[in-house]
Amino acid sequence: MAAAIKRIIPMLDRILVQRAEALTTTKGGIVLPEKSVGKVLEGTVVAVGPGARNATNGNHVPIGVKEGDRVLLPEFGGTKVQLDEKKELFLFRESDILAKLE
Repeated sequence: MAAAIKRIIPMLDRILVQRAEALTTTKGGIVLPEKSVGKVLEGTVVAVGPGARNATNGNHVPIGVKEGDRVLLPEFGGTKVQLDEKKELFLFRESDILAKLE
């Protein structure tokens, strides 16, 4: 899986994110059905592009996140990238990322 992720290099201001998995059990041990589990709005940055180009001089504008950062994601949006049957990754533009979590 790690080798497959390294083959994906986002272009310009795109960020490749792996969404956090939803909790399927409560702290008390109760198993939740799939329909009652909400969409997870948090993820980990897997890969980052070089940044958008500056229109005046053509240099790349650096992106505000780096690999390994935890970010807050919008409820809708992003492009799904499925490398295998288990893992789904999403491509977002830098402007779509809502916040960086500490």
